[in-house]
This record gives sequence, structure tokens and C-alpha cells, in this order.
Amino acid sequence: MVFSSLIFLYLFLPSCILLYYAWNNRTYRNALLTLYSLVFYAWGEPIWVTLLIFSASLDYGNALLIEKHRGTVWAKVGLWSSVVLNLGLLFLFKYSGFIYENVNLLLGTHFSIPQFALPIGISFYTFQTISYVLDVYRNEVPAQRNYLNFLLFVSLFHQLVAGPIVRYVHIADEIDNRKFNIADIAGGIHRFCIGLFKKVCIANVAGELVVKYLDSDFNNLTVAGGWFGLLMFTLQIYFDFSGYSDMAIGMGRMFGFHYHENFDYPYISRSSTEFWRRWHISLGSFFRDYVYIPLGGKVHKPYRNLFIVWFLTGFWHGASWNFILWGLYFGVLIALERLFLKKVMDALPRFVSHLYLLFAVVLGWALFYFTDLHRLGAFMNILFGASANPAWNLEISLTLKEHLFWLILALILCTPVYLWAYKKLYQKLEDRSLSFGQLALTLANILLLLGSTAMLVGKSYNPFLYFRF
Repeated sequence: MVFSSLIFLYLFLPSCILLYYAWNNRTYRNALLTLYSLVFYAWGEPIWVTLLIFSASLDYGNALLIEKHRGTVWAKVGLWSSVVLNLGLLFLFKYSGFIYENVNLLLGTHFSIPQFALPIGISFYTFQTISYVLDVYRNEVPAQRNYLNFLLFVSLFHQLVAGPIVRYVHIADEIDNRKFNIADIAGGIHRFCIGLFKKVCIANVAGELVVKYLDSDFNNLTVAGGWFGLLMFTLQIYFDFSGYSDMAIGMGRMFGFHYHENFDYPYISRSSTEFWRRWHISLGSFFRDYVYIPLGGKVHKPYRNLFIVWFLTGFWHGASWNFILWGLYFGVLIALERLFLKKVMDALPRFVSHLYLLFAVVLGWALFYFTDLHRLGAFMNILFGASANPAWNLEISLTLKEHLFWLILALILCTPVYLWAYKKLYQKLEDRSLSFGQLALTLANILLLLGSTAMLVGKSYNPFLYFRF
């Protein structure tokens, strides 16, 4: 699906843009985008596109039922049928095997474990449609009466398979009212090229080093190699997911949609609380608005609500105990920060609180990476010198020397330095000549695209980590 998706973007995106702007008719454009989106999904998932359409149809009908019978028992029927059926499908495909495995382990039974291929993007579009039905039930947005328009919202190929989670209320007006805007197209192309570069030239390179160190024989892994491999995963997961989010936001702008930001340089944070305001913003805001606040937020049993949310956040990422531990790990950190740790860190120099956050996050990624808890324990022993493994060897020295300039670039791109420099440079170019500034931006896009394409052609390692979530 990963390679197929990139083939689609390279071959079909230009044709889609040309056909899209060939006729200024809303119905035509919505139908074209819906068709392309369904073809995009069916390209890699020809069977499960029916599940996507079923989910969209269910929630389209239930929203109309809720609006028609607002305040009656039928509105509640519409709400709960959407929530239960959507989450039921998500549990069936994503979590049933995990539940059967643990029941067998706990009770000594021998139930056969279901083997389902996880429909790509189901975690994202399930939350999107549930949030839509909940917003209609709360009377925060009117139900969409045009089925084609609603199917477009659910299936938009820009963010369908790996997010961000787009809420209907954020793009409801743009589904009906989008206009040609050359600045949006130019900005969208640049954002797409930036995202592609981050994904291919940073995340993929880091990913190869992750496999080399974290998937190696731990008998031969040094302490430095363990920390280096974990740092590489820290870079890989950020540039992989933020790169895809940039590509999705960029493609959305090319067609007149303005999605909310999903990442805001999370590694410059000074606390876990701040980190999660900057990381995967669409997921965090979903759990805040539809779970944490309805449970009582900070008013009624705040710490219970906090741990429920972080249990669900971990479990959303995968059907494995390590993801649950990872979620609860951040729940504990945030609880401690609320109790006293945040005040302590605020009283210390800024670099100290920043180092605390980086250490906490990097260590947390070990919980996220290793689904085998025995292997996780062995890795932790190596990290903290509790094993007989050596601290350093020649291999890690050569690896650092070979990737030094790439590593410096990756670390710089984790900060807003590029954004600041880009704004300053583009402003100066615009002051001199608008056409000169546009030419410089075009050349930058071409270089980013050519470099990324060359890396794609020359490398076979090209995963999208969040496709599996």
C-alpha cells in the first residue's frame, strides 16, 4: 500500500488537479475528488473500500435521523448506533486478536485467534465520522444532506490513510464553497514538497538505522548503539508522521481545503503536557473534546479522566500491551507535572526542563517501539548499563561519522529554525521582486521533489509508520 500510494500521488495527483480546475462547478469538483479518493483507497485496499462506504452511509443516515428527531429517543438511537457500530468494527478488525490472545493466556483456553487484515486508515476515518455524528447530536453543526458531499468528507485521499483526523465542522463550509486561489496552490505544492522531503530524506534514512540497531542481536548491541538507535526512532516517527501530515495539508490546500496543523515542533517542548499540545494535535483534541471533557475534565475526578484518556490514547495506536504502557507512561508524567513537577521545572533554567522532556520522550519511544515486552526489558538493561554489553565500539563511531551532516540537518529541522529562515528569506525576496521570490520558491520545490524522487527510486525501504494505526 505504501509504494502504491506514492505511485498514485506521482501519477494521478497532477491529472486530478488539472481535471479539478478544468470546470468551475461545485458538484463536478466534489464528484471528481470523491472518485479519485475511492480509487486511491481501492488501489491498495480493493476489498475494504466497501467498509469505508458502509461506515460513511451509516453515519450519514444517523446524522439525518438525529437532526429530524432531535430531543427524542430516536436521536439517541442514531447517536448510539453510530458509536457502537463504528467502534465495534474498529474493535473487530484491530483488537479482536489481542482480546482472544489475552483471554487464552488468562484462562488457559484455546480459542482460535481471528486473523483480520487491518483496513488502512480505519482508526482515522472512524474517529472522523464519530466526531461528526457527535457534533450533529450536540447541535454544533447541521447534518450534511448531500450524500456525495459527506462521502467526500470521509474519503478525502489527502488524509484518508494516515491522518490528520479532520473534523467535519472544520471543513463544512469548504465542502460547499471552495474557490480557485493561486496562492493556495503554490503554498500547497511547497508544503507537499517539504513533507515529501521530510518523509523520504529524513524519516526513511533514520528508519534504516533503526532497523540496524533496534532490530539487531542484543548480544552485540552497545550502550551507545542502543541510545543511537532510539534517537533514530525518535527522528523517524516524527518526520514520518509530520511529513505525511505536511503532504496531506499541502494537497488539501491545492484543492481549497485548509486542514488544521497536526504538529507544532513538539521536540522543543519543556513538559509532557506541552509536548502533547504539539504532537498529533488532531488526536489529542479529539480525546479532549469527546472523552476527557464529557467525563468531567478537570472539574470532576480529573486524574481518573486523565488516565482513561491516556489508556485510550495508547490503545488507539495498537493492539499490544506496549502501546497501553506507553500511553499510561505519559499519563503518569502529566499527572506528576500537575501535582508538582511542572512547578519544579519552571523554576529551573529552560535548558534543564527541555532536557527532562527530551529524555522522557526518547525513553517513551522505547515503550512504543518494542511490542515484545521481554525484548523491551533486555533493551532497557542495555540502555542503562545493567548488562555486560560494551559501552562503545568502532561500528557506532563509523555510523556517526558517516551520517554526521544528515544528523545535524535532521536535528535543525526539529526546530522552527527553517520556518523562521524561510519567512525572512521569502519576505526579502518579495520586497525585491515578487516574480524573483516566486522563482526562488519554484526552484526550491523542484530541488526538494527531485531529491526525494531520487531517494525513492534508489531505496527499497519506504514505510509509512502510521499506516498501521
